Amino acid sequence: MNRALIWLLVPAIALTAAAAAILSGGLFSGTADAPPIERLTIERLILDDSGITATVRAEGSGPVSIAQIQVDGAYWSFTQTPPGPISRLATARIKIPYPWVAGETHGLLIVSSTGTTYEHIIDVAVATPRATPSRIGDFTLLGLLVGLVPVALGMLAFPALRRGGARVYSFVLALTLGLLGFLFIDTLAEALENAAHAAPGLHTGGMVWLVMLVTAVGLLAVGRRGGAAPNGVRLAFFIALGIGLHNFGEGLAIGAAYATGAMALGGFLVLGFTLHNVTEGVSIVAPMLEDRPTLKIFTGLALLAGLPTVPGILLGVSVVAGHWAALALAVGAGAVLQVAVEIGALLVKRGRESLDPAVATHSVLGFVVGIATMYGTALLVQVF
Repeated sequence: MNRALIWLLVPAIALTAAAAAILSGGLFSGTADAPPIERLTIERLILDDSGITATVRAEGSGPVSIAQIQVDGAYWSFTQTPPGPISRLATARIKIPYPWVAGETHGLLIVSSTGTTYEHIIDVAVATPRATPSRIGDFTLLGLLVGLVPVALGMLAFPALRRGGARVYSFVLALTLGLLGFLFIDTLAEALENAAHAAPGLHTGGMVWLVMLVTAVGLLAVGRRGGAAPNGVRLAFFIALGIGLHNFGEGLAIGAAYATGAMALGGFLVLGFTLHNVTEGVSIVAPMLEDRPTLKIFTGLALLAGLPTVPGILLGVSVVAGHWAALALAVGAGAVLQVAVEIGALLVKRGRESLDPAVATHSVLGFVVGIATMYGTALLVQVF
């Protein structure tokens, strides 16, 4: 037998034997009588005319049986779908016919058959939006206002930026790098925040880092498939793709926040999102300043970057749990990281080729202005 094959089989056989010993309980016979650990996470709440509906997920070492439910200190009847014990990592819907009051704070306490309690506070009771045609129209308009419109407005700066020389080009590229650097950190922070509210048993926090890295490496490989780094319209496409993925995840977070009453939809908030996202349009056109893109290309890039906000909001309002929003934002963070790396490489290359010493100064200034701009507009946006 081939020696290389033997060196592969020996660890595999040893690992199989160890796993069998663990699963048989032979290594842990002293803990065979220990009760299973119960854990329950409330992933989503729906408030409507019939009461409160909670989606819960079990994540302990054993199933969880729900025995009683308290709302505001009083026991209430409930129905569970599917009935019976909730298996590990499985979900169930609990319907409680409680007459909640809009604008009030309510406390929900779930008691398992072993006496373990799980508490959840509804800070501000708000009816969960229904998928009516008028509601869908409202959320679609909101998505266009905070996603597509500001991106398109930012892209309108292309003619003015194109009139500058090498210094302006380097400044705008560095400005884009600063914008994307801040956007990457902001997106990753939002992903980890959503992961913190997800069921711990799903290990969403670790998956956020893994999905972000896999996305960034995968897009880098695709972008450099021909051996050269993307430039011009091709690089603008990757920037628009990264921003679009970010805006989809942001839309999920906005929709989920609106559904739970954690977001006040006002003119000031929409204005804040608009100002914050206008800078994204500037970053898309930056790599094309030396090209002559057609109106068709501009339209496609604007739709790719801004339109995903609409389905993100619609999904966030309806069905998306925290861990899905976290993973969507992680994909967006990875895509943004990829284009930030490519723009950084392009800046370094142009800095080496340029004979003008002022180009480096303009690059540093652009990077600082980009970060400051994103930070300043981010202060106007408070979702949660």
